[in-house]
Amino acid sequence: MDDIFQYVREGNPFHVRVWLDDTEHDMNEGDDHGFSPLHWAAKGGHTGIVEMLIQRGARIGATNMGDDTPLHLAAAHGHRPIVQLLLRNKADVNLTNEHGNTPLHYACFWGYQGVADDLIQAGSLVTIANRAGKMPLDCCKGSMATRLHELAVQTGQELRRIEYKDQSWLGMKTRSRDATLSRHKGIAINDLNLHVKIATSATGETWRGKWQGNEICAKILALRECTPRVSRDFNDEFPRLRIFSHPNIQPVLGCSNSPPSLVVVSQFTPFGSLYDVLHRRADIVVDTTQALRFALQVARGMCFLLSMERNVPNFHLSSRHIMIDEDMTARLNMADAEFSFQNKGKIYSPQWYAPEALLKNPSQINRHAAEMWSFAVLLWEMATRDVPFAEYSPMEIGMKIATEGLRLVTPPGISQHISRVISICMNEDPKKRPNFDQIVPILEKMVDK
Repeated sequence: MDDIFQYVREGNPFHVRVWLDDTEHDMNEGDDHGFSPLHWAAKGGHTGIVEMLIQRGARIGATNMGDDTPLHLAAAHGHRPIVQLLLRNKADVNLTNEHGNTPLHYACFWGYQGVADDLIQAGSLVTIANRAGKMPLDCCKGSMATRLHELAVQTGQELRRIEYKDQSWLGMKTRSRDATLSRHKGIAINDLNLHVKIATSATGETWRGKWQGNEICAKILALRECTPRVSRDFNDEFPRLRIFSHPNIQPVLGCSNSPPSLVVVSQFTPFGSLYDVLHRRADIVVDTTQALRFALQVARGMCFLLSMERNVPNFHLSSRHIMIDEDMTARLNMADAEFSFQNKGKIYSPQWYAPEALLKNPSQINRHAAEMWSFAVLLWEMATRDVPFAEYSPMEIGMKIATEGLRLVTPPGISQHISRVISICMNEDPKKRPNFDQIVPILEKMVDK
């Protein structure tokens, strides 16, 4: 196994790039101490590698076993260009580690004036007390404390002492992923401890369980018969679903080929699918801002998926096939991709399908355009919080969309900009629909407003 952590520590951008180009490698995996590649690059001052990892989608806020983020490490070692790069990518300046220290504590303790200035300008508070009761201002030497006090006043800080509060029990921090998860393809079915059935669909049963101490979901495929040919095709196809190299794709960790059972294993996400979040969970509020973030993340994931040489041909975009991670990140669920031997010619959720996809053979349609229609349905669903065509049965929906011109109507009252995007993505002429790489910059501007 290539050692990505060693490549990063050595500051070897060529080997890091080659490693990242393999989609089965997880850039957010952690070593034995929970350090992700981004942690090591930030600590080592390897600006080019930090930039490369961020561009590929590394988690800015991932924490190691001591709850340090990459920003903590960059600030503690005085790597100002990396601090600035992390800040531009929305790193949390006031996140505390296990000692109650923010990145500003370390910049002050080691006397990195420029780093401290950048952190305060970005909103870092000078009055957060750590576990020992010390604020960043208490850690400064010489005139630095005076300078930072003045800067805090200039930026409008109230300068009220914020006492230390242990919040580790809340489990709000995002750990880098277990380094072992992406290293196993074949999983013995007896190693899976499945204890709660959480969903049943036409394609199989999904169970919650544990594997190697990790919370997982296991999908047991619904099959008429598990023939030797089906078992062979399963082995050939599932590696295409192990896509660890994008933050908005939920990879298949591994599979168990144990006839008569074929099992697809992925990471458990406590919030469930986007469909669950929108329609079944009253405790999660998806306002317009969050809906746009989800839309942007889905668009980025689709842009990457459709650009791959080894396309996943049977992944169909819908809110049921998007998982919401613990940090409210939307991720395309590769475990919901159908294998070639499953449900040929059957469509179970037609409301997310483009009209031409309901009328023609998959080989006759433009997949990029068809998925863009599905994306427009997702936008409508998030904007209205309604299930598309909930008043009809799936069979009625498919027939009415394909032959009777049934279409979604965007109601008044939703964002004019979102309504406009829905309209252009749901153009009746597939050739006039945009590509995902055209939609991403539009959504980025909407999110930043």
